[in-house]
Amino acid sequence: MVDRSAAVTTAGQGGLRRLRGRETGVFVALLLMCLALTLMNDRFLTSNNLLNIGRQVSLLGIMAVGMTFVLVSGEVDLSIGSTYALAGIVSGMLIIAGSGLVPAILAGIACGVVVGLINGLLSTHGRLPSLIATLGMLSMVRGAVLIMTDGRPVTVNERNGANPDVLAQFEYIGQGYLFGIIPMQLVFFVLVALAGWLLLSRTSFGFRTFAVGGSAKAARVSGINVHATKIWAMTLMGALAGFAGILSLAFLPSGQAGRMGMGLELDVIAATIVGGTSLAGGEGTILGTILGVLIIGVLRNGLVLLGVSPFAQEFLIGLVIVIAVAIDKWTTTPRRG
Repeated sequence: MVDRSAAVTTAGQGGLRRLRGRETGVFVALLLMCLALTLMNDRFLTSNNLLNIGRQVSLLGIMAVGMTFVLVSGEVDLSIGSTYALAGIVSGMLIIAGSGLVPAILAGIACGVVVGLINGLLSTHGRLPSLIATLGMLSMVRGAVLIMTDGRPVTVNERNGANPDVLAQFEYIGQGYLFGIIPMQLVFFVLVALAGWLLLSRTSFGFRTFAVGGSAKAARVSGINVHATKIWAMTLMGALAGFAGILSLAFLPSGQAGRMGMGLELDVIAATIVGGTSLAGGEGTILGTILGVLIIGVLRNGLVLLGVSPFAQEFLIGLVIVIAVAIDKWTTTPRRG
C-alpha cells in the first residue's frame, strides 16, 4: 500500500511539472496574441475593452473551474449547458413569484447540485460512462425546463411580479460594477477561481482528485474513495454551472429554455483543455484553466475587433480546439490502470 501511495504521489509530481511547462506555453501564446492584436487594432489594449473581455469570459471561466475538477478526476460533463438554463430559469421564476434574492439563488444552485449529484451517481455506482450519462442528462434536464416553462421565455421584471428591490439586487449581481469600474461577473469569476485553486492545490480533496484521475486502481488501493471523489467533483461542477446560469439571467433578465446555454459545454471543455487539463485525467491546474479561458476570450474579442466574419471565427476557434486536444494527446504519457 505504501508503494502504491508513493507511486501516486510521484505521478502527480511528474504531472505538475508537465503542467507548469504547458502553462508557460499557454501564457506565452496569450502574450503573443495580445501583442499581435494590439498592433493590428488600437482599441484592443484600452481599459474598457480589457474589462469587457473580463466580463465576457467570466461565466465561461466559472464553469471551466468546475470542469477542471471533473476532467482531472478522469470524467467529463456534457450536461452543463442544460444545468445552466435550469438554474437560471428556476431562480428567475422564483423572483417573479415574489421570492427574495438569496432564497432564489440558493434554489437555483441547489438545482445544479442535484443534477451534478445524479451525474456522479450514474457515472460511478451506475457504472455508466460519464460521456453517456451526462449526454442523457443534457436532454433530460433541457426537456424538464421546457416542460416547466411550456417553452415560453422567462423575463424577470416588475411587470411580471418581481419585487422592485429584489429586482434591483438581482440585476446588480449581473450588470453592476464594483467601485463603478469592475464588472460584478468578473468579481465572481475571480472569487470562484481563487476558491477553486485553493481547493485543488491546497486540500486533501484536490490530492484525491489528482490521484483518482491519475490511476483509479492505485488510488483505491491507497485507501481513497474513488466513487465519492468523482461524485463530489461532478456535484461541484453542477453547482458552478447553476451559479453561472443565474448570473447570466441577472445580466440579461430574460431566458428561453430551448436556447439558454445551448452548446456551452463545448466552449467550457475547450477552454479547460486549452489551459492544459488532460482529457485522460490526472493533470490540470486552475491557473492553466484561467489562461485557457483568456485565450478563448481574447481570440473571440480580437476577431470581432478585426471585423472577421462570424463563420471564419467559428472555424478559427475550432482549429484552436483541435490543436489543443492534439497537443494534449501527443504529450500525455499512456498510463496503466
